[in-house]
Amino acid sequence: MECGSFQLLKKSSQCNARLGKLYTTRGIIDTPVFMPVGTQGSVKSVSTEQLIQSKAQIILANSYHIYLRPGLDIIKKAGGIQKFNSWNRPMLTDSGGFQIFSLNDFRKIKEEGAEFKSHIDGSKHFISPEISMQIQKTIGADIIMCFDECTPYPSTYEYAKNSMLMSLNWAKRCKTEFYKDDACNTQALFGIVQGSVYKDLRKESALRMQDIDFVGYAIGGVSVGESKEEMLDVIENTVPFLPENKARYLMGVGMPEDIWDGIERGIDMFDCVIPTRNGRNGQAFTTYGKINIKNGEYKDKFEPLDPECDCQTCKGYTKAYLNHLFRSQEILALTLLSLHNINFMLKLTDKIRKALVEDTFLETKQDFFRKYYSNKKSNS
Repeated sequence: MECGSFQLLKKSSQCNARLGKLYTTRGIIDTPVFMPVGTQGSVKSVSTEQLIQSKAQIILANSYHIYLRPGLDIIKKAGGIQKFNSWNRPMLTDSGGFQIFSLNDFRKIKEEGAEFKSHIDGSKHFISPEISMQIQKTIGADIIMCFDECTPYPSTYEYAKNSMLMSLNWAKRCKTEFYKDDACNTQALFGIVQGSVYKDLRKESALRMQDIDFVGYAIGGVSVGESKEEMLDVIENTVPFLPENKARYLMGVGMPEDIWDGIERGIDMFDCVIPTRNGRNGQAFTTYGKINIKNGEYKDKFEPLDPECDCQTCKGYTKAYLNHLFRSQEILALTLLSLHNINFMLKLTDKIRKALVEDTFLETKQDFFRKYYSNKKSNS
């Protein structure tokens, strides 16, 4: 099957959740799927071997960061990103649009592309849709993303519309450049729907992206400051206008509750830095809610982080020891919490896939949150 092709296996009878398979040249991905984020080609503090042991199906890298460091020459000499980081499994690259958007005073966006200054050394760079495709082809991930403008929040209707239209034009240019050589035989290009929180703009973007015709579609421009209710409205007002036979990817979203809410509304793919970022700051996701392992109450708790988790961290270490590691500023703490949180998210999507097979999505969701919110300190 074509790289990036999606096979819909089953739809929930209770909601818009769906079970599927996403095909890539390096393997088949079971969906719904959570993708750990390795911004610079590395999931922070977690090794490739640990990711494989955790049964991660696909990870991300960011083309903006890889382009700046180590640079495309190094990646090319290595034979592509997977050989460089020893991850011989499916991989996705973000175009870097969000990172450029985040630079604020250090970038200028116009129809031709984006001018920006490197956050590393202040050097000036320019990325157009065509250059973005060339960068991502060189990096060599299985799934690559169109170059777009991540519309800021809040935005006026006029700004959001102009931004959305520009991203559509960029998408056309990306597709033209993408299909110029044989890379399209081993890579897949996804389009990105924009439009901020405006229903008509999201609809227009989704329908016109379909006209351009991509193998998969992402919903971008969310988790940029809008409320949870607004984000869910964006999903609900976009998914109905996306094709049923192609993958749907919600970019940059991945708290446990967001996974359930997104899947319930028809999303297949998620990525987020929160599991590792929060882990490095001492927060762990557990069956019974979130806990901050740095808190003094865990100094003498000789029990695993999560009694229902079988990850390396929970099988081998106690809350008391993890508390000690953080208080002693031992680097091992960052790895163990990040590893646990990644496992939690991967086991969560595995649980949801099993519920979809059995057509018990809503009952499984209710049972999950009954436990997850049972601890009043779960928002620590």
